[in-house]
Amino acid sequence: MKYAIFGDIHANLEAFEAVLEHAEQQGCTEHVCTGDIVGYAANPGECLAKVRELGCPVVKGNHDEEAILTTSLDGLNPLAKQAMEWTREHLNPEEQDFLRNLKLVRQVRDFTIVHATLDTPGSWTYVTNKFDAMASFSYQFTQLCFYGHTHTPRIYIKGDSVEPIEETTVNLEMGRKYFINVGSAGQPRDGDWRASYAIYDVEEQTVSIQRIDYDIQKAQDKIIAAGLPEMLAHRLSLGK
Repeated sequence: MKYAIFGDIHANLEAFEAVLEHAEQQGCTEHVCTGDIVGYAANPGECLAKVRELGCPVVKGNHDEEAILTTSLDGLNPLAKQAMEWTREHLNPEEQDFLRNLKLVRQVRDFTIVHATLDTPGSWTYVTNKFDAMASFSYQFTQLCFYGHTHTPRIYIKGDSVEPIEETTVNLEMGRKYFINVGSAGQPRDGDWRASYAIYDVEEQTVSIQRIDYDIQKAQDKIIAAGLPEMLAHRLSLGK
């Protein structure tokens, strides 16, 4: 059994479709979403529909939460604020209800999923180093946990200490825990524009980060045509 684990789709339908196609080609039969389906790009409803069609486990991301609120967006940066105002206007009540009912943390089979951190999942804290990861490991009761939020793939391993590794594939070992950022399907921020997701091979006990080409020009054109800030289109090609 292979799981395709993706998140931070951010309404980028072209990237999401490429991820799903690649996952099928790799023999993935199960799907899991680590949140932030909406926000930034031009196809929030379509991306939500695809996630719902999959019937897969999903957790709520911070943009998913902002999309269902009516409170001020003044705390967001200008780009995120404009994108979220647009997103709120383009989600129907049924789509909003779906996002509203998502949990912050879920256990799937023998692993856990969360959007941000396990210690304070609703505070939307970023895990950017091993010290941040330590806090989540303290609340991780499965060997394996997948998360997102930073838009940067990263694998942390806890044995005698907590350390990040540079490899994109890891062989799971008994006695160790793994906190794995699957990267962003729709808006990577590690300098690589390609869509990112992870494959968890249950039989082989491996996790690998995948990078996938997609029709980035089409996604950019949609953002501009929708009247969203042009920088949201431009940054896709920068991977930032």
